[in-house]
Amino acid sequence: MAKKAQKALLTDIVDNGQYQVAVGKRGIILYSQDGIQWQQSNVPMQILLTSVFFINENIGWAVGHDATIINTKDGGKNWKIQNYQPELDKPFLDISFTDTLNGVAIGAYGLFYRTQDGGKTWNSVFLSSLLFEEDADYLAELKLEDPEGYEIETQSILPHFNQIHFSQNQIIMVGEQGFLATSNDNGKTFQRLDEFYLGSFFDIAVLNDGTWLIAGLRGNAFTSNNNGKQWHKLNTDTQATINHILKTPSGAILSANNGVVLTYKSGEVTKQQQSDGKANLASVISNNKLIFASEVGIKSQELN
Repeated sequence: MAKKAQKALLTDIVDNGQYQVAVGKRGIILYSQDGIQWQQSNVPMQILLTSVFFINENIGWAVGHDATIINTKDGGKNWKIQNYQPELDKPFLDISFTDTLNGVAIGAYGLFYRTQDGGKTWNSVFLSSLLFEEDADYLAELKLEDPEGYEIETQSILPHFNQIHFSQNQIIMVGEQGFLATSNDNGKTFQRLDEFYLGSFFDIAVLNDGTWLIAGLRGNAFTSNNNGKQWHKLNTDTQATINHILKTPSGAILSANNGVVLTYKSGEVTKQQQSDGKANLASVISNNKLIFASEVGIKSQELN
């Protein structure tokens, strides 16, 4: 247990309907019913956690470095290890489920794990459908000539997968160097969309009106009204990297570095500047307040 857990680096936060749950450095997980009083969870490891997801108010998962996946069945109070592979030397960066059994964890260099039993078993999948044609040809030749070299190459040839989003029957995944891909068969195969910006994307959301909103490095954010075929660049008035998109009834709230908070509504973006200048990594809404997971722990501000 950490004495100052509430002020530690926190990378993600969600509301599971029972608690707000935040994760971060050294395996710290905090939970709160009101966003004011926080308690530290029982976690079996001390690695950096990067993302947390709940399918209902009790069952959730968190992921992090060393290919770690942990699971809770009591709303986030107690956690158990489901996957831990420090030998991979790769972090998971996001996790999402469609129901209590079927989920996906993604991460660095094309890391993609799938479960169909709620995380009792996790299986690594190499998404060859995301390879560029020249890379696919190279790997096919290498597989015949040097099977061991092929296995090594598959561990680093794909980009980092930063965020995965389930939307009805479609999966959308974003990552580094303008990576954007969709799947219409529950993730069995993915189609890589044309790159329109070469910086990294850190989040994507499908808003209530059907708009796709994507954001990432240097304050770049884009919207699409035709499922990613064409994109419109938003004027964010900031160079701060955008880390997270929180969907709201009328649009979205974007958490960014340097204490920047952006509100997207009706096609326009308004900017707020927090005085501390510290990075906001994610946010939720509780009791008419924005609760942030940030580089200095839990922060909050009144919702305008």
